[in-house]
Amino acid sequence: MTENSTGYRLAIDVGGTFIDYVLLDERDGSFVIEKHPARAATLARQVLEGLDRLPVSAAAMDQLIHGTTVAINTVIQESGARVGIITTRGFEDTLELGRGNRPYMYDLVYVPPEPLVPRHLRRGVRERSDPLGNEVKPLNLEDLDEQVGYLLDHGVEAIAICFLHSYASGAHERAAGERIRQRYLDGPSAGNADGPSAGNADGPSAGNAGEPSAGNAGVPVSLSHEVVTEWPEFERTSTTVLNAFIRPTFDHYVRELREGLVQAGYVHPIAIMQSNGGVMPAEAAADFPIRTLESGPAGGVIGAQALSRELGVRNVICGDVGGTSFDVALIEDGAILEANDTMVAERPILGPTLDIVSIGAGGGSIGWVDQHGMMKVGPRSAGAYPGPACFGLGGTEPTVTDCHLHLGRLNPTSFLGARMKIDVDLAREAIESRLCRPTGLTLDQAADGVLTIAETNMTYAIRTVTIERGLDPREFALLTYGGGGGLFAAGIAAELEIPEVIVPFAPANFSAWGLLMADYREDASQTKVAHLTLESTDELRQDLQELAGGAKATVQGYGMGPDALTVDYRADLRYLGQEHTVTIDIPGEWVAEMPVEGLFESIRQRFTQVHRQLYGHGDAAAEMEVVTRRSRVLGQTRHARMPEATQRPPTRPREVRDVFFRILSGSPDSVRPTEGGYVPTAIYQREQISAGQQIEGPAIVEEWTSTTVVPPGFQASVDSMGNLRLQNIMASTERRLPRAGRSPGTRWGLVLEQ
Repeated sequence: MTENSTGYRLAIDVGGTFIDYVLLDERDGSFVIEKHPARAATLARQVLEGLDRLPVSAAAMDQLIHGTTVAINTVIQESGARVGIITTRGFEDTLELGRGNRPYMYDLVYVPPEPLVPRHLRRGVRERSDPLGNEVKPLNLEDLDEQVGYLLDHGVEAIAICFLHSYASGAHERAAGERIRQRYLDGPSAGNADGPSAGNADGPSAGNAGEPSAGNAGVPVSLSHEVVTEWPEFERTSTTVLNAFIRPTFDHYVRELREGLVQAGYVHPIAIMQSNGGVMPAEAAADFPIRTLESGPAGGVIGAQALSRELGVRNVICGDVGGTSFDVALIEDGAILEANDTMVAERPILGPTLDIVSIGAGGGSIGWVDQHGMMKVGPRSAGAYPGPACFGLGGTEPTVTDCHLHLGRLNPTSFLGARMKIDVDLAREAIESRLCRPTGLTLDQAADGVLTIAETNMTYAIRTVTIERGLDPREFALLTYGGGGGLFAAGIAAELEIPEVIVPFAPANFSAWGLLMADYREDASQTKVAHLTLESTDELRQDLQELAGGAKATVQGYGMGPDALTVDYRADLRYLGQEHTVTIDIPGEWVAEMPVEGLFESIRQRFTQVHRQLYGHGDAAAEMEVVTRRSRVLGQTRHARMPEATQRPPTRPREVRDVFFRILSGSPDSVRPTEGGYVPTAIYQREQISAGQQIEGPAIVEEWTSTTVVPPGFQASVDSMGNLRLQNIMASTERRLPRAGRSPGTRWGLVLEQ
C-alpha cells in the first residue's frame, strides 16, 4: 500500500446467473461479499449496478480485478463479428479442412461445426515464407489491397491475417497489418481504449506495450503471429479467427465498463483474468480476448491453489458449481495442471490455459424429457432471467435449483439471505408438468432423478481429469465452491470415494476471492524444431532467455517493477520421428547457472521421466527433438488471505426440518439400497458454528449465499480458517466399497451384505 492508498481492492466475477463481488480492505484483512443478477444482454450495466450494493464507492477503490465470461459466451453462442481472412494463396480452405480426421472414432455420422468464416470471405494473396522464416515470395501489396477491399465491401467487422509459417517470421503479417491500417482504416488502435493502463495509472497503455496493433476500433485486425507463435496451421488459424470473432464484442464491453467506472469515480487500472491464471490489463485483453476464454473459472482454481497451500493439502480436485456449468480442475502435488491448447465448441485454440473441464450442469440447468421418454439434465440453463421456476420471474421449466427446493435442501425464506423469495409451489408445478406427467414418476422421484443425473455428469467430468489420466480420486481432497458446490459435494465424494470435502467460507464468491490471489502473467512461446544436441541446447538456453526478456518487458509495461518478476521455463519435446510432444518444466536455475553439458543431460532425463509417467515407457538414450520453447513471467501482486474463524461456544441447530435423502443410514455396516425418504435434519447457520465443532449427518449448513448438504455417512467440522471440512466416513474406513456392490446411478455409496 502507498501513502495515498485507501486499501480497498475489488474483485468481480461474472457467472451465468449471478455477478459476484469481493471487496477487500487490506488495512485489516476484512472483506465484504455481494451478489447481483447477471443479464447477458446488458452485462456491463449489470456489473456497474452491482457496485451500488457495496459499502464503498468506486472512487475509493485502489484496484479492480475482473473475471469475465464475455469471450466464451460469444464463442459458444456464435454471436461474434463477421470475420474475413487474409491468408497465403492456396491455403484459403485450411479453416474448413482442419485435420481431415473424425474426432469421434465411432461416430460415423459426425458433422463438424461450420467454419466461422464462409468460403467467399477467405481470401488468398501471393506471399510465402519457409518454415525457418526465410522469405520465399514477397508480399504482393496489389493482391492485398484487392482482397481487403473485397472483404470491406462485403461487410466484414474484423479481419484475421494468417500467413503460412508466420510463427517463424511475422514480417509479412506486420507489413500487411500496417498497410491495412494506413490505407483503409487509419485511426486509433482497438487496443487504445480511453483510460490509463491496467498496470499503472500513469504508465503506458497496454496497447503500446509491444508492437502497434493493426486496425482500429471499427474493424480490428488480428495477426496470427501476435495471437500465437506456434506452428500447427489449422489450430493457429482457428485461434486467430476466434480472436477476431470475439474482439469487437469484447472491446465494446471493456469500453462500456471503463466509461461507467470513470463516471463512478474509479480512475485506476482494470485487470482482466486470463485463461492461464494470471491477469492482464483490460486494454491488452481487448486486443487479445482469446486469452480470456477461461477467465471466469480460472479465478476459482487460483484461489483453490492458494487455500490448499495454507491448509497443507497437496492433491486437490477443484469443483465449481455455478448457475450454468460445472468446472473441474486438478492440483497435483501443489501445482495446477495446465494445457497448451484446448477446445471450445469443437473449435481448437492454441495458448496456455489452466486445464479446466466444463460441462453444462449447474443450479439453473434444466431437467427435460427427450423423445424416447428419457429424463435429461442440461446443458440448457434458465440463467438468472427467467431463472428457475421458483424465482417467480416467468420461468416454467424445472431446474436443479427447483429440485433441491422441493426436496427440502433449500430454505425458501432465507435464500440469498432472505433478499430473494423463492416459491416451492412454482417449483413443484414445473416438476409435475414437465417431468412427472411425461414419465409417470412421483414428484420426489423426478426431483431426485434430476439431481442424480446432474451429480453423475459431474462425477464423469472428474473422472476425465483423474481416472482417465491414471490418477486415483481417492488420493485427492475435493475443494468445492460456487453457489451450488455444497449441495453436490458430498454426493460426488461418496460416488468417487473421495475421503474429504473442503467448502471454503462464502463459497459462492470464492472465484472472485481467487482473483485477488492472481499475479500479472505473460506467456511467450516460439516453435523452432531442432535435434537436441549439446550445440542446440546452448541455443535453446538463449532462446528461452530471449523469450523471457520480451515477456518481462511486457509485464513491466503494466507497471510492475523488476524486483516483482519471476521467470519459469518449459519446452515441448518428442522422440525423433514422433508427431506429438510432451511439455516439461525447465527450472530457472538450470537455464541461468547449469553448464551446457549438465543442462543437456538434465533435459533428457526430465523428458524421459515425464514420458514414462504419461505412457509407461521412455528411453533416455534415444534421440530427441525440441519443438517449442516457452517462457512465463509473473509480476507478483499483493495476495489476500482468508480470515481466521472466530472462536465461539459450540452452537445448536437453528431448526430441524424434513429433508429427502436416498440413503437413510450412514453406517458403513448398515447402509442399504433404498428408495429414500424424508428424515428430520438439523439445520445450522454456518457463521455460528465454532471451530472444531463436530456435526453428524444428516445436517444442512446454511449461509446467505450458499447451502452445504451433510448427508448420512458424513461428518462436518469447521477448521481454524473457517473452512467447512466434510469427512466421508465410508471412504475413511478400511473396508472399501466392493465394485460389484456399486449400483449405477446410485447417489450414495452402497455396501452389499457379505
